[in-house]
Amino acid sequence: MNWINILGLVAATLTTFSFLPQMLKTWQSKSAKDVSFAMLIFFNLGIFLWLIYGISLNALPIILANAVTLFFNLIILWFKIKYR
Repeated sequence: MNWINILGLVAATLTTFSFLPQMLKTWQSKSAKDVSFAMLIFFNLGIFLWLIYGISLNALPIILANAVTLFFNLIILWFKIKYR
């Protein structure tokens, strides 16, 4: 693995796991009232497209970051719907 892939994986890890505190806070408080539904929809769609892009390039950092980010944000979206 070359340094540019390592750089990409570190960046992907930091940006992806930045969503973990929001997901945990939403789960613990049982409230997602301050999270915009429209933002979640557009963001999830964008992340899905980034995932497809990463797969088409066979770029591991893009694939991993967007797969995990999509997973976390789909959970937040589910909480948003569940805790109305």
